[in-house]
Amino acid sequence: MHIIVGLGNPGKKYDATRHNIGFEAIDMLAKRNNIEVKKLKHKALCGEGTIGGNKVLLVKPQTFMNLSGQSLLDIVQFYKVDPKNIVVLYDDIDIPVGTLRIREKGSSGTHNGMKSIIYLLQTDQFPRIRIGVGKPQFGDLADYVLGRFPKEEIPTMLETLERASQAVETLVKDGIAVSMNRYNG
Repeated sequence: MHIIVGLGNPGKKYDATRHNIGFEAIDMLAKRNNIEVKKLKHKALCGEGTIGGNKVLLVKPQTFMNLSGQSLLDIVQFYKVDPKNIVVLYDDIDIPVGTLRIREKGSSGTHNGMKSIIYLLQTDQFPRIRIGVGKPQFGDLADYVLGRFPKEEIPTMLETLERASQAVETLVKDGIAVSMNRYNG
């Protein structure tokens, strides 16, 4: 089983914000694979299904971003999943808008949701897909990530979400190396 986690903040207030691009990626993946992500368990909205014949659990933690590790730890302990079978999708301000960076493992960088996950799982040895949301040229970073995409960036982000979904599907079916080679950039 693969656990596919999209990071974001719960609540309408945060819908369609840069910081919730992980939730948006899970929604796109769910739609593409006919998986309903509605069941509340493990402090998350979850949906079970298959991708390419492989069992998956799609997850949207409801703990708020900075506590995402609490939800994922519950899930990992319950399903006894190897960290290599976890995939985390999240926003990254250090990557240009619309760019994907897929990695097999690594640090949290500046992302507090990832810091929480790595701290509580006590490992950084799991795949992640960083979705570029760009960086503000000026102004408050929190306001930027909690803000919505401007109209002109929406088509790019929709295409990026499609590519992120394809990257997850490829990762689940063919492995991380194939996904990285095909979708990085």
